[in-house]
Amino acid sequence: MQKGMFYDVKMMARDGIFLKKAVRIALPVAMQGMLNTIVNLVDTMMIGALGATAIAAVGLANKVFFVFTLLVFGIVSGSGVLAAQYWGNGDIKNIKKVVGLALTLAVAASIAFLVPAVVCPEAVMRIFTASEDAIQVGAGYLTIVALSYPATAVSNTFVAMLRATGRVKAPVVISSCTIFINIFFNYTFIYGNFGAPAMGAAGAALATLMARLAEALSIILVVYLGKAPVAARFKEMFGYSREFLVQFFSTTSPVIANEFIWGLGTTLYSLAYGRMGNDAVAAITIATTIQDIVTVLFQGLSAATAVIMGNEMGAGKLKRAERYAKNFLILQFIVTILGALFCVAIRWQIIGVYNITPEIAESVSRCIIVFALFMPFKMFNYVMVVGILRSGGDTKMCLLLDCSGVWMIGVPMAFLGGLFFGFPIHIVYAMVMLEEVYKAVFGYWRYKQKKWLRNLAAEL
Repeated sequence: MQKGMFYDVKMMARDGIFLKKAVRIALPVAMQGMLNTIVNLVDTMMIGALGATAIAAVGLANKVFFVFTLLVFGIVSGSGVLAAQYWGNGDIKNIKKVVGLALTLAVAASIAFLVPAVVCPEAVMRIFTASEDAIQVGAGYLTIVALSYPATAVSNTFVAMLRATGRVKAPVVISSCTIFINIFFNYTFIYGNFGAPAMGAAGAALATLMARLAEALSIILVVYLGKAPVAARFKEMFGYSREFLVQFFSTTSPVIANEFIWGLGTTLYSLAYGRMGNDAVAAITIATTIQDIVTVLFQGLSAATAVIMGNEMGAGKLKRAERYAKNFLILQFIVTILGALFCVAIRWQIIGVYNITPEIAESVSRCIIVFALFMPFKMFNYVMVVGILRSGGDTKMCLLLDCSGVWMIGVPMAFLGGLFFGFPIHIVYAMVMLEEVYKAVFGYWRYKQKKWLRNLAAEL
């Protein structure tokens, strides 16, 4: 077995065409994810100067955005599966229909989340915490930042469609620019510089709103001025056949349900953490921000997996797609080892910039070590579920894996560890991460069955 593994590594290393394709897509996607993570990191650091309550409040308020983005990710990820296969098959007409339907669903989802966040923000915050201070600070932040949700829906949809057609550089450039917009307005409105009022956490929300609006406008201009394949005119976005709608929703519905149900489950983690106190919430918020720096590498890999394999299967090259799947799993393992070591090595340097107590800092450090230990399982699942299984339309199995993991293991462990036994936050986090072990075992079993090897473009 070991001999076979080394042989596979050697063959992957010699496959120049594969490596070129993987790097061409994975690197820009990872860079964009890194840039978004840097924005979140800077936000948390700048808000961190206001103290643990502000960190906890903003972290909990952003759980609404987290669930929303998961729903949107489900929509655009499922749509991207079809768009990638249509691109491999040269079917531009159906790609534009996918764009129209994805935009409609994503914007509708944004409005559904925007309304309660603006109308009754305190009630929304009470879902996550009983701390009145955190509720008031978080409500002020949520009311403003929720106005950015429609812009996020538009941006994510077009970015996913651009990736599906192999256009990954423009979103990176735009994200680079929006970082500076976000940081500048953070500095202006959080602390009250350049004559602006000192708004605290609400100032961070205003800065985020302005940055996301700028990002959405820039993406639209790139798509339509650059005449990208996804630059659909209004009439090209609609006019669906029954066969198209059946294929679209049979592929995307499990992905949408997957991300939303999984997101609700992980939000319950936050509910459990929120009842462990502001210090626990602050610790897990900072730890999550740091671990996101490493996670973006695998977001890049999983995106590259979905696009490249979708293109190959859409072109009818199933044997090559199978070989590429194995190659991506090898790459994932190599990057995981390097990422885990990096994450542990830099943790204290990043922790040191936060205005937190030594006790919270130690909790953050322990949470990061837990993350590093479970990282091989978590990152394997990124590539397997989001990349390999979804690329061939095996979305129902992905739904089963993700949702059973979070609801049968993750949620019970969060409440048992955090509220029933009263364990420290890093122990609770380790208990929750057991879901990744479960998903990795059954995900690999599904991979070996090869039911994901399908040409969806030819089935329409």
